[in-house]
Amino acid sequence: MVKYFLGLSVLKSSWDQVFVAFWQRYPNPYSKHVLTEDILFREVTPDNRLISRRLLTKTNRAPRWTEKYLPSNMARSAYIIEDSIVDPQSRTLTTFTWNISHARYMAVEERCVYGVNPDNNSWTEIKREAWISSNLFGLSRALQEFGLARFKSSITKTMKGFQFILAKMQGGTPSRTLVETAKEATDKVKETALAASEKAKDLASQAQKKQQYV
Repeated sequence: MVKYFLGLSVLKSSWDQVFVAFWQRYPNPYSKHVLTEDILFREVTPDNRLISRRLLTKTNRAPRWTEKYLPSNMARSAYIIEDSIVDPQSRTLTTFTWNISHARYMAVEERCVYGVNPDNNSWTEIKREAWISSNLFGLSRALQEFGLARFKSSITKTMKGFQFILAKMQGGTPSRTLVETAKEATDKVKETALAASEKAKDLASQAQKKQQYV
């Protein structure tokens, strides 16, 4: 049995911008699980399509409840192959990714098509499909459920990462930076207020002691 996922996402940026951002999206604050990326193959076909293959290394944290069932020397990182085809004629970017590490325990295959949004040609629509499977006897169903939940969570990070890179490309301030700046300012105000409060208490204590000696 295989778990299947289908979802649509929209980026409020043109396809050309998203195409450029795709190659620049690592590193970003939401992709700390991506350790390395290497281009294995790239060529331009006679009909001007760009075909690439990349090797990605990502962290691989298995759920704690599976630790007693998995090998103790199981690597904490996983290798992912990503094939992509860019078709400037149809303005589509199609990617297909799959893990080549630990595939016996859980295999995740993903296909994404980035195209012009049919309702707004200034936006980009992403059609995302995924297939999650496991051949581990007795745990396959639980691992597939875990894999599906983690995959859905990763989509949120992927979209935030895209938005971060697109904002940088367009000269804007990424939303994460704004949030962090606001938090830092709030923390600084709290620290200043606490320091002022402590100083006021110290001055009051000193004044009280002086009055006792008068």
